[in-house]
Amino acid sequence: MARSDLLDDQALHASSVVANCAMNRERQLAGVNSYARELGFDPLAWLTAVAQVHSDVGWLDLCCGSGRALIQAATRLRPGEATLVGLDLVDAFAPGTAGSGPTLVAAPVETWTPPRAFDLITCVHGLHYVGDKLAVLSRVVRWLTPVGRFVADLDLSSIQFADGQPAGRRLTSRLRAAGIEYDARRRRISCTGPRDLGLPFTYLGADDRAGANYTGQPAVHSYYSAT
Repeated sequence: MARSDLLDDQALHASSVVANCAMNRERQLAGVNSYARELGFDPLAWLTAVAQVHSDVGWLDLCCGSGRALIQAATRLRPGEATLVGLDLVDAFAPGTAGSGPTLVAAPVETWTPPRAFDLITCVHGLHYVGDKLAVLSRVVRWLTPVGRFVADLDLSSIQFADGQPAGRRLTSRLRAAGIEYDARRRRISCTGPRDLGLPFTYLGADDRAGANYTGQPAVHSYYSAT
């Protein structure tokens, strides 16, 4: 693929594949179509356990869709027990955020910066629609508290070099060297505590015509050169 065929962030955000993504619009906190099922653990139970150790725990949900899972979590936590923040490119948030509900922010994940560190950061299927996936990962893992947990879906086949060759094996080695775990079967990335990735890749642009990924939904491929 020629470099001129790739999209920058501005063009990607206007893409129907990205702007109209409905992956998390109806996803619940628990149950069949839920965060607990997708992440492999119960976020609410995690927050409650951390809250036993220190106060003002925080959960940041990136690409949160409607924010439904955060809203449900807020109703099950004691007032002031946790700070809940959701971020999504599109302002399509569900009602019910007034008062003690979560803070829901419409902004690009590539440029937004949180006001604090978090004990839990999640991104359920959101990285499929991000252009510079590696830059976002590098920023996000710095937002963790020392005991903070980061868990996200990541399809390494969507990260490629300019000639279309996958960066998978080389990238996986770099991630693991930085203390990042990658579950290839579940296509899930995770770590505990802040990390400095220092990945030797330069972002070239994105392709929103990659077609469906393993979820069955259209996704975005990200292209890099090795440095």
